[in-house]
Amino acid sequence: MMTNQGKFSSGGARVRRWGRVLALLTTLAVAACASEPSYRYGPNIAEASRHPGITCAPFARELSGVRLYGDADAWWYAAAGRYDRGSRPREGAVLVLRRTSRLPSGHVAVVSRVLAPRQVLVIQANWVHDELAQDQLAVDVSPYNDWTEVRMWWPPTNTLGIRTYPAYGFILPSRPIGHDALRRYALRAADQSLADIGR
Repeated sequence: MMTNQGKFSSGGARVRRWGRVLALLTTLAVAACASEPSYRYGPNIAEASRHPGITCAPFARELSGVRLYGDADAWWYAAAGRYDRGSRPREGAVLVLRRTSRLPSGHVAVVSRVLAPRQVLVIQANWVHDELAQDQLAVDVSPYNDWTEVRMWWPPTNTLGIRTYPAYGFILPSRPIGHDALRRYALRAADQSLADIGR
């Protein structure tokens, strides 16, 4: 027969056990909130897929409708007189990175969303070899806020890259393209750019 003292002891143990469970759940909830990606520091990419052989320029041409050819670095001057160019991002615009030792042909990426004057998401090919990345963060770190120096999200480490890349700015498409349309067409644009290689 259990005494009242025994009942109180087992009840106290249950309270302590539930207290520990509640404390654990609270800790996990706080940790989850703290680990959520923030646009301030850069989200992870929304989607990535492998497309062996894909390169940035043919993909950006297909997705943006900016009909320029040659190395990515050459697009900025090739756009003169054909497309508007500027230092302010816009959805559908092509961000052009300059040629460097790490980017011997330069690089182009299509702006999919403007988060803030100095933060955009891009859809780009071959930033990570043979991959298409959608809604990946790019940040202006130039001293004059003119997108002449950028840092890009680096998926292998799931962080904003530590390297700064020189950039020309943005080539604006003839017709504006919204985020949803860019996302819908991205995979088809990747396939089409691969099919056009060698043509």
